[in-house]
Amino acid sequence: MTRNGADEGPPEMITLAYADSTPDLVLLLIHGFPLSSRMWEPQLAELGEHARIIVPDLRGFGDSEPVDGEYTMAELADDCMALLEALGVDGPIVVGGMSMGGYVALELLRQHPDRFAGLLLASTKAGADSAEARAGRDATAARVAQDGIDVVVAGMLGKLMANAVYDEDPELVDEVEEMMRQSSQEGVIGALAAMRDRADSTELLEQIKVPTLVVHGTEDRVIPHAEAEAMAELLPEAGLVLLEGTGHMTPLEQPEAFNAALKDFLVHVAATLEEE
Repeated sequence: MTRNGADEGPPEMITLAYADSTPDLVLLLIHGFPLSSRMWEPQLAELGEHARIIVPDLRGFGDSEPVDGEYTMAELADDCMALLEALGVDGPIVVGGMSMGGYVALELLRQHPDRFAGLLLASTKAGADSAEARAGRDATAARVAQDGIDVVVAGMLGKLMANAVYDEDPELVDEVEEMMRQSSQEGVIGALAAMRDRADSTELLEQIKVPTLVVHGTEDRVIPHAEAEAMAELLPEAGLVLLEGTGHMTPLEQPEAFNAALKDFLVHVAATLEEE
């Protein structure tokens, strides 16, 4: 094509100003056991304007590929870091985890403290398993190997949420059960080993120098809320939110209260980063 009788060359390079709706702050949310990234749907729906939210399915859970054998927390943390690198995410981010996801988040912090701008610990604890708990993990894994994940569903579904949820929100109960049943047998067995052998992170808490939000339900029957209170006392810069009448599944049982606390936390972290 010609213009004014001359061949048209390449367009002139100019600099454009632009706006991008993707927030600068990145939030990685790691799901609990034996669930999937679907548990974070209320947060994805409401908090996207405050952070770019990344919600992986850990190996063997949700739509992620199952891997045979026992897993370690280091491997689960490495999987998350590899995902961030594949997505081109570098620099400090906020990492949050619920229950087992909190264990993964603490392992990530142990390995990569420089990558953290903030930390969310929901329905989780810092301590390692007791000898009795480790034996229980092994017994459950053996039963799952023989009888499938129905063993875990039957053993856990009835205690994941507050009593009122089972009476008043059967749709949520069904949703959680569906998530649990989507987990692979390999993923459940592997994750049980990772939780059994995880390091005690109690001493790590005192070394955390970034803002931290601890959220827990007062009716949590999996991890007592006293564990959350103990963590908050050790963390140098922590906010503690106890959700009344809420069980273990804090992001799903009380999404409005959970999101409000997390939004305020993200705003605080973003302001902190701007000051640096």
